[in-house]
This record gives sequence, C-alpha cells and structure tokens, in this order.
Amino acid sequence: MSHNDAVMIAVAPNGARKTQQDHPQLPITAKELAHTAAACLDAGACMLHLHVRDEKLGHSLDVERYREAIRAIRQQLGEQLIIQITTEAVGIYNTEQQMQAVIQVRPEAVSLAIREISPVGVDEKISAKFFSFLQQERIAPQYILYDKEDILHFSNLLERGIIPDENVSVLLVLGRYAQNQQSDSADLAPLLALLPDVSHWSLCAFGASEADCMFAAIRQGGHCRVGFENNLLLADGTEAANNAALVRAVSKGATAQQRKVASADTARKLLGMS
Repeated sequence: MSHNDAVMIAVAPNGARKTQQDHPQLPITAKELAHTAAACLDAGACMLHLHVRDEKLGHSLDVERYREAIRAIRQQLGEQLIIQITTEAVGIYNTEQQMQAVIQVRPEAVSLAIREISPVGVDEKISAKFFSFLQQERIAPQYILYDKEDILHFSNLLERGIIPDENVSVLLVLGRYAQNQQSDSADLAPLLALLPDVSHWSLCAFGASEADCMFAAIRQGGHCRVGFENNLLLADGTEAANNAALVRAVSKGATAQQRKVASADTARKLLGMS
C-alpha cells in the first residue's frame, strides 16, 4: 500500500458502552447521530462507525434501529459519509445473529471482529458463505484484529480463501476496553510485523494517547479511527468538546505529514466500493 494514499479518517462516535453521563455530547438517538455525523464530516471524517442502542441505552444490533439511524444520517448528508455498521457482540449476540443483522440491514460497510464472526473451531463453510455474500452484495467489510492470535488466525483464513482476497481492509486495535485505558504507539510495530499483505489497515486506540497512535499510523501508511467509543480526551489530556474535535486533530496531523485527507468518494475508490 502506498504511503501516498489519502488518509481515511473514520469516527466511532458512541460505541456500545458509554452514555451521556460519560460525555453530554455522546450521540445516542438517530437525530443526535446525524448531527454528530455532519460535524465530523466538516472536521475531516469520511466514514462513520455506527452503533445503535435499545430503549434502555444498551447495545443493539436491531435492524429497524439501524435503518432509522442510517436514514437520518443520509437525509442530512446524502452520500458524503460512508456508514459502517458494527456487528459487535458485547456478550449479547451470537455469530448467527451478527450475520443476520448484516444480511437484513445490507449496509454499505460493516466491521467484523474476526474472533467473533469466524472464531477458531467454527464451521468455516458458514464463514465462507457469509464472506462471499458480502462480496456479492458489495458490502465493504473491515476485519477487526485485537492481538497477535487474531492476526495469525485472520492470515490463515485469508491464505486458505475463506476470506476473499479482493481489497482486504483491517482495523488493528491498540489496547482494550478498560477503565482509564491508555494505548501505546510502540505496540503498533509488532502487530504490523505480523500483518499479512492487505489492501488497507487502520488503527484505533484508547485514551489521550489516541492522537499520538494515529500519527504513528499515518507515518506508516495507515488509516485512522477515532472518537468517543474509545476516547474522550485530546492529546493534552483535557476533555474533547465533541467527536469532531478528535477528528479535527487527526486531520490536521495528516495534513502536517503531507498526506491528504480522504473524502468519502476517495475512500470508496480506495476500498473498492465504487
């Protein structure tokens, strides 16, 4: 992958766990998500990583809630942002339910934790059929890899053709969902050393070091995912006013490193979606 590619900045504005008690500007409703999406687009995001919640503010993969949120964002912004839905299990959903959510929503893009959607020991025919469905429907998958074991398992699936090798996009995660988690950009190199030859890799990180980790990714030809899902803080440790502030910091950093910031149209071309 060329270091000259424009940097794709995705925003993960809410995640599965945080509420407005964590930050008043964390978007929950479809209307709030659309408002946040518009602000993040202006700040330099080309993709929104979408989580929806149930009536008790718990994590949900509900098809109608997804459709409502996607509709609200599209009404406000048209096609100016890629909308990527999550399939995250959060201990609630099994693999079949995760796959069914994608099949019914038919989103433009989807994130898939490899350890959840095709864990070691699962019936790989089911995995292969699902990955093939994504390819046929032109739904762009991003495979989430948390550690060395995930990368090795993913490489094995890719090598054996379970995962199609056409335009492969992964998200490396530096750290874990834990109280006061801080990621360290030094942890990126060992993951990259193991990563097979993929079309694109992005990074997400936790805590005030998020921006530092993103700049390390940008220097090495990677792409970025930032936002309140993983981090509420600016690089100086103060609380970010909103998601757009985190996007803007990374956008400025990319420009400072002589890498353009990708629009959604550019990102769709890079990801083989258009």
